[in-house]
Amino acid sequence: MVIKITPKQSKRINALIRKLCCNYVDGNCLLLDNGEEHSCVQCISRYGIYCNYFKNAVLPADRELFAEIMQPSHQKRCKICKSYFVPKAKNQRYCPDCATVQKRKKTAERQRRKRAVQSQAGFRVQP
Repeated sequence: MVIKITPKQSKRINALIRKLCCNYVDGNCLLLDNGEEHSCVQCISRYGIYCNYFKNAVLPADRELFAEIMQPSHQKRCKICKSYFVPKAKNQRYCPDCATVQKRKKTAERQRRKRAVQSQAGFRVQP
């Protein structure tokens, strides 16, 4: 089964092959080598993933690209900025950028409630 990719993804894939694939040597594939030089099938293809070695061994090294191509259903949408991200936990709601902002807001609100309860109960708040 051929997995469809976009030209933008193809550029990222080719860079990943040149950087990480141990079977890629000077534009040729060692897996296809039978005495003659053969061009890397994956480097010359623009619209699909044809190399099983690349799909199983090299592509998982780039987590974002892997998720974009192989697991579109595992991506989540940020509740704040509506961008897609790869969650590190199953209950993650926000992308990493929005998560830090949201964490600060929640902490501030929690501290505000805590101080309000302390002042109502007669505790003296130290400056």
